[in-house]
Amino acid sequence: MSDKAVLSCRNLGKSYEEGPQTVEVLSGVELELLPGERVAIIGSSGSGKSTLLNMLGGLDTPSRGSVWLAGEELSALSEKQRGLLRNRALGFVYQFHHLLPEFTALENVCMPLLIGKTPIAEARERASALLKRVGLGHRLPHKPAELSGGERQRVAIARALVNQPALVLLDEPTGNLDQHTGQGIQELMLELSVSSQTAFLVVTHDVQLARQMDRVLRLEEGRLIEDHA
Repeated sequence: MSDKAVLSCRNLGKSYEEGPQTVEVLSGVELELLPGERVAIIGSSGSGKSTLLNMLGGLDTPSRGSVWLAGEELSALSEKQRGLLRNRALGFVYQFHHLLPEFTALENVCMPLLIGKTPIAEARERASALLKRVGLGHRLPHKPAELSGGERQRVAIARALVNQPALVLLDEPTGNLDQHTGQGIQELMLELSVSSQTAFLVVTHDVQLARQMDRVLRLEEGRLIEDHA
């Protein structure tokens, strides 16, 4: 593993028991991401892309192999330590925004900072600045139900970036948006990856989005291979 890698996995595998059978979902996955690198993972439905993303983010436990995030081996950490590491070094963006409906856009983006014990005034200032940066300075007091789909996804991206993480994992971030709104989200992610030196790992069916990344990997028969198509 490179000392500079923000994310690395070696010989990662995941299998499930279904009655007398063992179903192999992932086998021998190898991956390394450097600071600021943008990588897309593509593959057919059911190939294990979301399962892989959850293991890389420490939300699911691999059957074998190891994952390092920001220099820490996830399997060597307690659940509490993994949670603290995720809060400090990792951001998540999903197809569905997963915003807390009872809180405003500003409060949703503040949440990771407050979990990390950032003082409230500083958290509000940083969250406000980031929401303005993603074009939502006029939407700070609005709750998710009052926002459009694209606006909700921009809030989710701001929430993922507010702790200035080393890495953001994105699972179909434009999959629930129309083409025009999805294009705006793509451009925003690309701009933020350059300006913040945050690495982006995106699982997507969107070929246009995948081709804008530095590398495209295909998950096929449980393994990641370089896609040069």
